[in-house]
Amino acid sequence: MNNSIIYALDFDGVICDSAVETAITGWKAASRIWNDMPKAIPSDLIDKFRLVRPLIETGYEAMLAMRLLFLEESVDAIYADYSNKIKALLTEAKVTIPELKKLFGETRDNWIENDLTDWINRNPLFTDVASKLQHFGRKGTWYVVTTKQERFVKQILKANAIELPDERIFGLDRNMNKVEVLKSLLKKHPEQAIYFVEDRLPTLINVLKTPQLATVKLIFALWGYNSADDKANATQQSITLQALTEFLEL
Repeated sequence: MNNSIIYALDFDGVICDSAVETAITGWKAASRIWNDMPKAIPSDLIDKFRLVRPLIETGYEAMLAMRLLFLEESVDAIYADYSNKIKALLTEAKVTIPELKKLFGETRDNWIENDLTDWINRNPLFTDVASKLQHFGRKGTWYVVTTKQERFVKQILKANAIELPDERIFGLDRNMNKVEVLKSLLKKHPEQAIYFVEDRLPTLINVLKTPQLATVKLIFALWGYNSADDKANATQQSITLQALTEFLEL
């Protein structure tokens, strides 16, 4: 194992396959804003949510995506004009993004409090990821760099017997974007190579555009929430494309 490598790992779409839980939480939270949405989420909308999941950067957006799907917007239509569609929903509902983040987190908290086992089961880790992290963590150093609230990351890691100190989890609570987190890690580990594993191509492109992060090795997680177009476009960039079987193998 190469101890000179520090791994910075995205969480949803790299470590955890959270799409089903995110869809359900998004639906539950959205139904508190729009009361025409029934309590139970239609199963076909969960399938459609997986298709639009690559558009979502932060969890609260699941509320807006589920609202659009409930309004029978097609997946193609959502992709074609996602930004304007969610802005229109925010205007119509007269809610702010901080309010949505708070509601989304509270909805998850309520689910965890009422049925932790069910919530954990809806957040499975990708195949062999738990054993890979446990093995790497015995000798190497890794961080979580995510837009998820940190308390939810901690719950899922704990449920899978994965030990990671709190100070190595950089989540929504830090009020830092991923570029800022990577800059801080470079300062903390100036003598070591940093490998950033992420499933969202736009996030990797943002890192590529940041000169201070030129030494960070970028890895595109093909098993995560990305589209065929993302995969094709990634091959044109200075990014390593990686399959799940290769995770943490560099």
